[in-house]
Amino acid sequence: MRGPNYWSVNRDKLIVMVLDLEEMEERPTNKILGFLDRLKDMFPSMLSHRCSEGTEGGFFHRVKEGTWMGHVIEHIALEIQTLAGMDTGFGRTRTYGEEGVYFVVFSYTEEKVGRFAAKAAVAMAEALIDGKEYDLASDIQEMREIRERERLGPSTGSIIEEAEARGIPWIRLNKYSLCQLGYGSNQKRIQATVTSQTSSIGVEIACDKEDTKFLLEAAEVPVPKGDIVRSEAGLKDAVERIGYPLVMKPINGNHGRGITTDVRNWEDACIALEAAKEVSRSVIIEKFIVGDDYRLLVIDHKLVAAAKRTPAHVMGDGKSTIQQLIDKTNSDPRRGYGHENVLTQITVDAMTMGLLEEKELTLDSIILKDEFLKLKDTANLSTGGTAEDVTEIVHPFNVFMAERISRIIGLDVCGIDIMTTAIDQPLTETGGAVLEVNAAPGFRMHLAPSEGLGRNVAAHVLDMLYPFGELSRIPIVAVTGTNGKTTTTRLIAHMARMKGFKVGYTTTDGIYIQNRLLMKGDCTGPASAEFVLKDPTVNFAVLECARGGLLRAGLGFKRCDVGIVTNVAADHLGLKGIHTIDQLAKVKGVIPEVVLPSGHAILNADDDRVYEMRSNVKCNVALFSMDEDSPRIKKHAKTGGLSAIYENGFITLMKGEWKIRICKAVNVPLTMGGRAAFMIRTYCLQCSLPMSADSL
Repeated sequence: MRGPNYWSVNRDKLIVMVLDLEEMEERPTNKILGFLDRLKDMFPSMLSHRCSEGTEGGFFHRVKEGTWMGHVIEHIALEIQTLAGMDTGFGRTRTYGEEGVYFVVFSYTEEKVGRFAAKAAVAMAEALIDGKEYDLASDIQEMREIRERERLGPSTGSIIEEAEARGIPWIRLNKYSLCQLGYGSNQKRIQATVTSQTSSIGVEIACDKEDTKFLLEAAEVPVPKGDIVRSEAGLKDAVERIGYPLVMKPINGNHGRGITTDVRNWEDACIALEAAKEVSRSVIIEKFIVGDDYRLLVIDHKLVAAAKRTPAHVMGDGKSTIQQLIDKTNSDPRRGYGHENVLTQITVDAMTMGLLEEKELTLDSIILKDEFLKLKDTANLSTGGTAEDVTEIVHPFNVFMAERISRIIGLDVCGIDIMTTAIDQPLTETGGAVLEVNAAPGFRMHLAPSEGLGRNVAAHVLDMLYPFGELSRIPIVAVTGTNGKTTTTRLIAHMARMKGFKVGYTTTDGIYIQNRLLMKGDCTGPASAEFVLKDPTVNFAVLECARGGLLRAGLGFKRCDVGIVTNVAADHLGLKGIHTIDQLAKVKGVIPEVVLPSGHAILNADDDRVYEMRSNVKCNVALFSMDEDSPRIKKHAKTGGLSAIYENGFITLMKGEWKIRICKAVNVPLTMGGRAAFMIRTYCLQCSLPMSADSL
């Protein structure tokens, strides 16, 4: 499930597994010798699972008393995700309606990890039943690696989390970091920290360090003295002109690739040149500036965060080897695999070994107590570096300079790298310099620095993309029921189009954008809904939502403005575990439950199950009925509710007890001269739409 669904309206990320227990239906856990002990040995942390008993150890107590294997697999699937660093805890195990077959439902944070957890949980349960060994650690590592491959990076993820907190919908557009914020004509896009408003010229300039340096130098921004070289001959001339110590970096590099700092002799300069040329044909040679490494983050031309960055390093204790010090540093719970934690594990690579060789050290060497040993040339967090928030102490001149640089380069989001001995003093006084301007700067060091206050920098991106008063959503009308969905959808789309909207709608016939059929076939599932909501020309969506899509993957949106249920009748029962009309009503009832509090659920007052859906909604309710004397309509009217009825041959709209007759049913062509009662009901439904009420 990827959206609101039969199992939960609010938990939209669920794995639903249909599990046939076969002979295990006759063997609950209390009949499997030693099962509980093996389960405790494998998952001691499951003590925290309270289960339905609501107390610590509640799940173990259920296993001791006897529970079925589907329930055990549910808890295993949740626990192994938590052990892999994806804490999640919602689960349900319910009968499928067939002997020994169950729905096992559990939440996930990354879909492919959830799918892996489902299969692994079954395999683990089988091993526990048979008393066989199982390599749990291997599965946990595999889940971590899947997560790192599939999930959004920390920068993109922080923007998405902030969007969700603001009620801004979003859609992931590819398997990388390209995401759409908002719907239809109100959409904006991000890719990491590049936005749909980012200047392509600004990115080109920032990616070309030669152009960047030229523009900054011309604008009297302090930059290191340097040159561009492409060969050893050019390197020799640059060394003679600039002098040691030097820093060498590829002209189009990023993330610290190919950079060598503090070069002090010709041999090291030649090695550094080759390292940089592996990344870029042209190499920047600059005077090595002494000081600390700072990153200033500017969003919408305002400084929002600053961090002091320190390369991956260890501090000597006078007795431990360098490898032991690295292992001790990596044992910090804040350090994890990839981007899973605040800090990244320090890995020993060619750069590390090169730095050790320069100091005539090996991994088995012991360094003095409190001696600082740098293990990487760059201060990137992705290579094990640390960051300290210094936003509050940046000197006003440096703030002015950073904000001016963002406009000189032309970037709405940029990271400015500065080397200086004191960020709380003007750069012109400390002899510091601007080293680089980065497009798509990482947010991780600002969101969760290893020291100091974390900054919600993603909020500034959303403030820029959606300033106060600018909408991210478009009106969404969702239609479900057993009969009349397509006719209702078409009528509403026509009404909206006549009001001047550019409408996208989905039906069992296909997908229509501005009344043009773009895709044929049954298009009533979540993928079709997303197709409409992705379209940048659409500013009004009408979406037919059939039971199949709801049961297969949930809704393609989290909230709508109007939710309509025409009726519920026995239809396709026995499919996907839906065996009764009450279960079918629960499926259809998802639509009114996701209507925004300011919106309307439009319900059939003549259908008992549809009428009862009003008790589960958190929005306004509008009713329609073929019975002008309906007690339900009269009760609704006394509370000032909106309704539409068929009264004495007329389609009548009611607001409270006030009435207006819209027209005679016989004059509405689709009613076949008033003979098609179902079409009269459908037209009544249209009249109860809030936009009709507003026009009155």
